[in-house]
Amino acid sequence: MRNPFAERTEEHSGPVLLQSIVELSRYEAASGSFQVVVDITTSSVLPSFLVGSDTLFIGVGTDNAFVDFSRLKGDAVKISDDRLSATITLGHAQLEPATLDVHESHVYAQQQGLFTRINDFLSGNPNSQQALYELAQKQIEAAAAKSSLVTDAERNTRTMLIGLLRSLGFKNVTVNYADNATG
Repeated sequence: MRNPFAERTEEHSGPVLLQSIVELSRYEAASGSFQVVVDITTSSVLPSFLVGSDTLFIGVGTDNAFVDFSRLKGDAVKISDDRLSATITLGHAQLEPATLDVHESHVYAQQQGLFTRINDFLSGNPNSQQALYELAQKQIEAAAAKSSLVTDAERNTRTMLIGLLRSLGFKNVTVNYADNATG
């Protein structure tokens, strides 16, 4: 005889629908992995065992730097008459929004006051962690902006383009970065 209190889970998902395809005109040139510890404390005039919370969250994510090739037209590419020299002018590398790894990111420790716990339970959202994920993502983006990702992306793009054009027979290849580079 089976346990009448045992739970059974069945999946009733529909097929996955492709919503869009985006053509990318960029070179993903550098990626950084980051980890951040987010410590959020909420408090009140009441004692912490009644109201408030203290949460320690570990956020793990990545941020990528890319160079946009969509404007690589017209004056952005200059080739000498003897076809031995080429100069390419690109816009500076940019950072994507950071992506948090939801499998690796987690609440490390959390303490909540009694009324806070009851309120979270009654509101139907006992484990609301959205604010933690958003704050961790913003901190990773800020860290990526201060890191060498953009510089590394530009160096890696320059190296790739020089190697590519030299393999096509160009002897002198110059890759420049300019603000608002357009073709």
